[in-house]
Amino acid sequence: MSTTIDPTVAPATAATAVDTTTAPTLAFTDVAKVFATGTRALEGVSIDVRPGEFVSVVGPSGCGKSTLLRLAAGLDDATEGVVDVRADTTSFVFQEATLLEWRTAQRNVELVGELAGVGTAERRRRAAEALELVGLKGFENQHPRALSGGMRMRVSIARALVAEPQLALFDEPFGALDEITRLKMQTELQRLFQLKGFAAMFITHSISEAVYLSSRVLVMSGRPGRIVDDIELPWSYPRSPELRYEPEFGRIVGHLSHALEAHS
Repeated sequence: MSTTIDPTVAPATAATAVDTTTAPTLAFTDVAKVFATGTRALEGVSIDVRPGEFVSVVGPSGCGKSTLLRLAAGLDDATEGVVDVRADTTSFVFQEATLLEWRTAQRNVELVGELAGVGTAERRRRAAEALELVGLKGFENQHPRALSGGMRMRVSIARALVAEPQLALFDEPFGALDEITRLKMQTELQRLFQLKGFAAMFITHSISEAVYLSSRVLVMSGRPGRIVDDIELPWSYPRSPELRYEPEFGRIVGHLSHALEAHS
C-alpha cells in the first residue's frame, strides 16, 4: 500500500524529484526469507529504491528489517522472490562503527581502496577527502579509541562514501549515539546524501529520524515482515532541523506511529 501525504493539509515544499522512468537501483519482488531454523522472517516483500531516493524502513524488533539489508548487500539469499541490485558499487554502514582499532581514521577509510587495489597516493587522497566531507579534517591520525562514538560513526560513513556508492545501506547507524549527537548526524547524513546522490535504504527504530531523513518511509509488520505502509514525504532537500517542530512533521510521525502500532 502506498500513501502520499496531502501537502494541502499543511504548507510544505515540493518533494525531491525522483526519475521514475529509470530502473530502480534496488528492487525486491515478492521476496520471502525462511531461515534454517524454520523462522519465516519476510513474506511477500516488494520494494523499489530509485536513484536519488532515500528510503527508510521502520518496524518492530525482529520483523526482518536487517534481513532486508543483508539480502540487498548479497550477504544472504532470498528463499522466494527476486532481489535485483543495479548498482556497480554498494556500501554498507553497520549498527556499530566496526573500525580496525590498530588503524588510524585515515587508514580505516583507506581500507576500501586498499582491498580494491587502488594505488597508495590515490587512496590516501580519496580517504582524506571523505574524512573532510564528514567533518573529521584534523583527526586523520587518531586511532578509534581516541574518538567519540559520533566521530567513530563518521569514520564508518567516510569509509562507505570513499567507494562512491550508487547504493548505500544503513543498518541503524545512529542507534547507539546520544540524542544530541544523533540529531547532528542526521543533518550531516542528509547533507552527504544531497551532495553524493546515492540511492539509500536506511533501517531505524526512530520514526522521527526516518521522517526527517527520507524521501519515502516504509512500515513493516511484525514477523514475518511485510510492507504495510509506504509514505512519500512532501519536503525537498535540504531540510532544516527546525522541520522537526512543524505541525505537518508531527502529523506524519503520528500517522506512521499508528500504522506501526496497528501491525506490530
